[in-house]
This record gives sequence, structure tokens and C-alpha cells, in this order.
Amino acid sequence: MPEIHTYSGAEITPYLGAIAALRMQVFRDWPYLYDGDVAYEANYLRTYRESWRSIAVLAFDGGRIVGASTGLPMADETAELRVAFEGGPIDVEQVFYCGESVLLPEYRGRGIGHRFFDERQAHARGLDGFRWTAFCAVERNATDGRKPAFHRGNEEFWRKRGYVHRPELQVSLPWRELGRGECPHTLSFWLRPLERVQ
Repeated sequence: MPEIHTYSGAEITPYLGAIAALRMQVFRDWPYLYDGDVAYEANYLRTYRESWRSIAVLAFDGGRIVGASTGLPMADETAELRVAFEGGPIDVEQVFYCGESVLLPEYRGRGIGHRFFDERQAHARGLDGFRWTAFCAVERNATDGRKPAFHRGNEEFWRKRGYVHRPELQVSLPWRELGRGECPHTLSFWLRPLERVQ
């Protein structure tokens, strides 16, 4: 079983390359179809390095990082993501954003995904002042011919974790897609109240 370790702010710096490599590998598959871009990754992950309130939850098998999950206050995120909440009923200052969870296929089904959520939610509680945890996922057409025949989405897992889909909260982000080059993608948010632990 991989060992789980957490890092925050500048502590994440030595692991940024490994996190970027995992993102490029895992997100290459459906539904993201991400054609990895090192420059894009460096710019994206810089946000986590620069926020002292960020977290990276890393799964190690020996000295190899086989999974990574990130998070930071939505107020510390880029304007492209904050825009979904600005001017709406949910205060962006009260939202802790769970960036992504990427895990190599051979390590799935061992409870690591649950641990990723547990650690990020505990971190958000420790910071105080947050009422919500949130993440976003790409929207894809169910009839898209590129969807694998036996693909099983994560929606049921997210619902069991207490997250509710809020499709009215969405953003558009560009990335380079396999076979199509750079194009815009719609992502919508899932939210869960961040309960206090007594």
C-alpha cells in the first residue's frame, strides 16, 4: 500500500515535476484527453507553490510518486476559476478548491481516492473560515464517439462523498486536446458543505 504524505506551500516545490508528469499521464485519458504541455503545467502548478495555504497530498510507492491530489483556497486560485463564484450567492472566500486527484490505474480501488479527499478537507478545516469544498470536472457529450465503451465515471463516488453537482457554476478553460490542438472546455463544479469536527 502506498504511503501518503502531505505538503503545503513552498514545501510542494520539489515535487512539482512529478505532479506535472502524473497529470499529463492520467489526464491523457477520457474525459480530459489532455495532450500534455510542460509549460502549461509549470504555470498551473505555480499557483500551488505560491499559496502558503495550499496542500499537495502525495502517494509514494517506495521513492516513486504514484498519485497526487492538490487543493488551495479558491481566493488564491486564478481568475479563470474564481469567476464561477464571483457575484454569486457563494462567497469565494469561503470556498476551498480541491484541484485534482490523479492516481496511476494499478493503484486505484485501494481507498487512496478517499484519503485524498479526507486530507484536503482536514486541511481546509485547519485553516478555518471555509464553509465549502469544491472541485470542477470537464463536461463531455454522452454521445461523444471518443468515450470508451466501458468507461465508468466518478460521479457516484463524488456523490457518496457528499458532493452535489452545481452545473450553473461553470468555467471555460483551454487546453491542448489529443488530435485537436488547443480548444476551450467547459467545466462545472461540485460542492460539499465543510462540516466542523466536534
